[in-house]
Amino acid sequence: MRSIWNGAISFGLVSIPIKLVNATENHSISFRQVHLTDGGRIRYRKVCELDGEELTASDIGKAYEEADGSLIPITDEDLGSLPLPTAKTIEIVAFVPADTIDPLQMDAAYYLSANGVPAAKPYTLLREALKRSQKVALAKYALRGRERLGMLRVVDDVIAMHGLLWPDEIRAPEGVAPEADVSVRDAELDLADALMDTLGEVDMESLHDDYREAVEELIAAKASGETLQPAAADESGGKVIDLLAALENSVRAAKEARGEDEGGADEKEAPPAKVTSIADRKAAGSTTRKTPTGKSVSRTGSGGARKAASSSPKSSGAKKSTASTGKAAAKKSASGGRSGAKKTASKTATSRSAAAKKTTAAKKQGGTRTASHKRASA
Repeated sequence: MRSIWNGAISFGLVSIPIKLVNATENHSISFRQVHLTDGGRIRYRKVCELDGEELTASDIGKAYEEADGSLIPITDEDLGSLPLPTAKTIEIVAFVPADTIDPLQMDAAYYLSANGVPAAKPYTLLREALKRSQKVALAKYALRGRERLGMLRVVDDVIAMHGLLWPDEIRAPEGVAPEADVSVRDAELDLADALMDTLGEVDMESLHDDYREAVEELIAAKASGETLQPAAADESGGKVIDLLAALENSVRAAKEARGEDEGGADEKEAPPAKVTSIADRKAAGSTTRKTPTGKSVSRTGSGGARKAASSSPKSSGAKKSTASTGKAAAKKSASGGRSGAKKTASKTATSRSAAAKKTTAAKKQGGTRTASHKRASA
């Protein structure tokens, strides 16, 4: 890797020659500005505003603009002659616990490489001292025309340096927090904890830039003359949601994504128990029949016990203890029985009346025949 700065680490009276190497790289896709009419490239040219002459890099210097607009020229020699001990040195000023560094201060990251064979021993000494102390080193260094603050820590077998913003460069979060008073219930916190536990950890190597891949696919499709269908827009943003329901759905979705059941990977949640009233059990497990005397007899499916209930008003209290479905069935059965009995009794009475009429007629006919026979004999 190409170094961007050469200097030394000042560790007390120990000087460690090092090279500064970028630890990160930018993978974002850059675009060129073009003329919409003919597709021509748009380029920026550095032109002097006084004479209109286009300048090269060698013709351009530095100057400081004061409040009234006047310019004070500053050369590289001027900057190089400043009494700045960190101009070519990373000066360690303290060793502190890593958790004392505010992550808001983190800036660019670099690798520090030992510059030459003589630097290997002091480099390794500092690396192992940082490992054993479990601390990080705070340092000051100069880069790109300004003095900066840095933090040195060990990554694998390499000393890495994170550029830090100065404390006065961190803005206070005034007016950022919600102004309204919001209370969070314990149930919501419990679901949030469950969601955090379900999501668990992630392999950092598995994370990637989906947007960059989509842009690359778009460019490839445009180059081949194809047309990509636009992705469906997410319409959930900005909607007022039920927080508890959203947390529950998030936990469920996370478990499904991890191949777990609702009760966990090894535990399944039992189905909810159903509660049945005693009246419903009696109605479901008993049968009712009519006795010849007109009483209702209930036979339960469990013990075969019989219960006689009179059809008089005294039995109304027992009928109230049965379920509504049992009442309907019993009333229907009783109604059907009474209706059938009435029809049978009516048919029987009609038959008896017809038979009596036939007997009377036969008796009358027999009496007439006897009287006629007696008259003929006389």
